[in-house]
Amino acid sequence: MSSYKTLYYDTPDYKSYIEHHNGKLNRIKIRFREYIDTGLTFLEVKLKNNKEKTVKSRVKRAEIEEKLSSFSKDYIEKHSFYNANELQPTLWNRFSRITLVHKVEKERLTIDLNLKFQHYQTKETIPISYMIIAEVKQAKKSVNSDFIQVMKNRTIRPTGVSKCCIANALLNKELKANNFKQRILKVKKLENVRSTTA
Repeated sequence: MSSYKTLYYDTPDYKSYIEHHNGKLNRIKIRFREYIDTGLTFLEVKLKNNKEKTVKSRVKRAEIEEKLSSFSKDYIEKHSFYNANELQPTLWNRFSRITLVHKVEKERLTIDLNLKFQHYQTKETIPISYMIIAEVKQAKKSVNSDFIQVMKNRTIRPTGVSKCCIANALLNKELKANNFKQRILKVKKLENVRSTTA
């Protein structure tokens, strides 16, 4: 199990979040991610293109930057359509991850747990330790995945989810979130189940 710490950047009006909420393609997500167990940190720029494929560019950095360096600003502007001077840190995210690699297929399964989010400005924190996010990552999309079939046999249906977007919606009540309503309700339902069984 590996530990991760992430700091997301967005514009003051949360342009990246809003574009994801509205389902816009060719959208960008910018973050620093620290791989705590190895001591490695990367600045990552993720593009969801108009073919709904995620393309990630990343560069090693000495540490997570709460104030963007000149190098990081140049990197962001080279790999995105953002003016780096308009970006600010918005959200901390910490979680643990188990990664399983298929022995035959070009497929990985990541299992994220011990999730905790913190609003960068207000410091409000939401631990979501009762939720686990499992994601199948394939070189070529296929429903024949062993894991997908196991979930299907247990009537567990897949749901698209962005940890960053759900956290922003939960921590920023003024943000538009109607397109995430069903996902937020699922999170709250899991919380209620935990409360009644604790």
